[in-house]
Amino acid sequence: MMTIRAVVSGLMAIAVSSPVSATPVSPETEVRRLEESVNAAYAANDLPTYFGFYADDLRALFAEGPTTLPAYRSDWTAFIKGGGAIVSFKDSDMCVQASPQGDAAVASYLATVTTRFPGKGEVKSSYSETDVWFRRDGKWKIVEIHYSENPAGLR
Repeated sequence: MMTIRAVVSGLMAIAVSSPVSATPVSPETEVRRLEESVNAAYAANDLPTYFGFYADDLRALFAEGPTTLPAYRSDWTAFIKGGGAIVSFKDSDMCVQASPQGDAAVASYLATVTTRFPGKGEVKSSYSETDVWFRRDGKWKIVEIHYSENPAGLR
């Protein structure tokens, strides 16, 4: 007959030798990591990776006006192929807020970007960006982006 001590010792041995299940990651943490990845791809001028973060039904609001994913992909690809590039990118003041259901999140932050423009050289700018993420079919995608230049005093 097994004693309670033997049973507890056996269970303890199983618990110690079994892998510990991963702690669930919050939507805020997931989106913060995705923001790091999308911004790294942007900074590296890695267009396939960069555009992979966007939903097919993306709506983008830029200084030039609203645009779609196909138009943004076409314009940005032409810019990079024409000799343009992101030279440096640094974000700060990242704030991520998720919906109570955990299927939507908003990330907003400031960005300092140095861009090389063909024929113009490098230009350093400061921007405010807001990305809206939806989790669809288990994957996070950016469905809305708003990117605007900050006045000199807000850098």
